[in-house]
Amino acid sequence: MEAWTITEHGGPEVLSRVQRPTPEPGGDEVRVAVRAVGINRADLLQRLGHYPAPPGAPPDVPGLEFAGEVDAVGPRVTRWQPGDRVMGITGGGAYAEAVCVHEGELLAVPDGLDWPQAAAFPEAFLTAWQGLVTVGGLAAGDRCLIRGASSGIGIAAVQLAAALGAEPIGSSRSDERLARLRALGLAHALPGSEGVDREALKAVAPGGVALVLELVAGERFDESLAALAPEGTLVLVGLMAGMEARLPLARVLMRRLQIRSFTLRSLPLEGRLRLAREARRHLLPLLAAGRLQPVVDTVLPFAEAPEAHRRMAAGGHFGKIVLSH
Repeated sequence: MEAWTITEHGGPEVLSRVQRPTPEPGGDEVRVAVRAVGINRADLLQRLGHYPAPPGAPPDVPGLEFAGEVDAVGPRVTRWQPGDRVMGITGGGAYAEAVCVHEGELLAVPDGLDWPQAAAFPEAFLTAWQGLVTVGGLAAGDRCLIRGASSGIGIAAVQLAAALGAEPIGSSRSDERLARLRALGLAHALPGSEGVDREALKAVAPGGVALVLELVAGERFDESLAALAPEGTLVLVGLMAGMEARLPLARVLMRRLQIRSFTLRSLPLEGRLRLAREARRHLLPLLAAGRLQPVVDTVLPFAEAPEAHRRMAAGGHFGKIVLSH
């Protein structure tokens, strides 16, 4: 099979298209003929040498999410059969013509979703679910601030919060992207800036928000903490603005705040299986009903993986960049 490999750490030019043996599924595994691959920032960080693949994943083949058709199953598999349309997440290896994963990690692709849309769903929406609900405890009626709302995870989080009956508030550097999020359920848009506009937030959430989904972090992390109501929770999911931050401990202590974190890629198998079960129960019905919409910005041929990385690094996209076979 063909696969894209990282030959050394560096720019998009270090990606190399090579032939690799087609993997064979183990006892509980399913082999998927990959039709589309979602591009994620983690892929770029892995290429640069900043985010190595987790144990058990191919160290040099990136790719965290995919969609395709089942073409082989292991002897203990009961859930799937060849020809089924599926999508899923993996620790790595999706930049290939085939990938093997545990049967419990896969999700059925609802009717009406094409391959690029299906490949754009798992990573963003499962991360949003875990961050907002499993870790953050978001409930109907809660106000939540999504920092970096126009990112892939942010777009998913806005839709999910709205579908759950919460009140999503979004911040982004781009007012134009915030305007586009209105149609996806964004209740309030904070003026575009690197930080949180405190006066604008106070106008829509005078007492603060119950939850901040933090996708930005960096030097203005303390502004996210300031946005929380007493006993509020901040869930750290991304570090787009940097890995160092000022932490005002007195505010955390006196307002009884919680700071929690979550990463999808490093979850052990048991965690990924649990998350897939939750997705089947809660997310797929919303997806099938059209209440959640994978947003695709660009679809490129599988042969153009380096160009996909360049486009993601350049920014300016709204929604997923996808490689299609």
